[in-house]
Amino acid sequence: MTRSTGPARLRPALRAPEATRANALPAGAWWLWALGLATAASRTTNPLLLGLLVGVAGYVVAARRTDAPWARSYGAFIKLGLFVVGVRLVFSVLLGSPVPGTHGLFTLPEVPMPDWAQGVRIGGRVTAEQLVFALYDGAKLATLLICIGAANSLANPARLLKSLPGALYEVGVAVVVAMTFAPNMVADVARLRTARRLRGRPTGGIGAVLQIGLPVLEGALERSVAVAASMDARGYGRTAQVPPAVRRTTHVLTLGGLLGVCAGTYGLLAAQGAVHGLPLLLAGLLAALAGLRLGGRRSVRTRYRPDRWGVRAWLVAGSGAAVAAAMIWAGASAPDALHPGVVPLAAPVLPLWPAAAVLIGLLPAAVAPLPTGVTPPAVAAAPAGVAAPAVATPVSPSDSKERS
Repeated sequence: MTRSTGPARLRPALRAPEATRANALPAGAWWLWALGLATAASRTTNPLLLGLLVGVAGYVVAARRTDAPWARSYGAFIKLGLFVVGVRLVFSVLLGSPVPGTHGLFTLPEVPMPDWAQGVRIGGRVTAEQLVFALYDGAKLATLLICIGAANSLANPARLLKSLPGALYEVGVAVVVAMTFAPNMVADVARLRTARRLRGRPTGGIGAVLQIGLPVLEGALERSVAVAASMDARGYGRTAQVPPAVRRTTHVLTLGGLLGVCAGTYGLLAAQGAVHGLPLLLAGLLAALAGLRLGGRRSVRTRYRPDRWGVRAWLVAGSGAAVAAAMIWAGASAPDALHPGVVPLAAPVLPLWPAAAVLIGLLPAAVAPLPTGVTPPAVAAAPAGVAAPAVATPVSPSDSKERS
């Protein structure tokens, strides 16, 4: 019998496992990863880096999303990003831009403005410099939306409630309901369009949109009523009695902590207050966390199978934080590479080490558990004539109903 070598035995341990309800990544890990990419996108207008960020987010979504309704919303966010870029270009053409330019493209009829509206123009000369500037600005906002769409496609919104403090539970429920509205609406539109296509009815045009809109709104209303009924059945909104002293202390700590966070953030951004900005920020965070801890005593609820942060969750969240930190550092050390100039016009250059730092965001595609339905690499690579090992199909975390 041939004994397997050491690296061969370690290879299955390093491979991402099949996703189950026990090892599914917490929703907060996906959101921290996506927010890290979004922070990196907010620090640059280089279209090459922005395109690389979109590619990283899209690859991770394609490799790790499930077949849940919210997982299908990524394409809608891409279309929304393209729409934002188009609107930004149209506004730049119609309303002008403060960016001067020498390469004129065309001239629109200019509307005369009154004396009190000096500095505002409608129409006029359109230059290549102002269009390129508008394209860079719109691409940054579109990348932010696409990164948020990646988190919305990968994370189960209901699982976010398990990570919130008890004091923010009611606010968290409202946010989760708002976040699930857009993915469910996209799923309803796709389902209705498929049904109309199977019946031989048109799916495009104003008439089809009006006929699809009423069932979509009806489904949203039915879901709202169902959510309200389930929340009432689970005792949502009931609070426990706490002493008045604890309640007053909670208010003082929370309000004082938020003021400290605001003052510390302002101190870090201002050059004069950089010395005392960090201590104020840390003290404010500690006071706010203590207030939330005390405020959680009023929330009467239990946690059903709370999410556990394992090594893979920390790697996913840390990869997004590493991309954000690297881009912030690059903005301080080499700002010209992150913000290509438009006057004079010049082709953007891809900075090497910021681009390599963006590639760290691909780590979730290797370490996150595989969703149900994705063929593991060992099964896909089985040679012809050799029976592939049986793989048990676990319960998908997206299909199982979570209680909070």
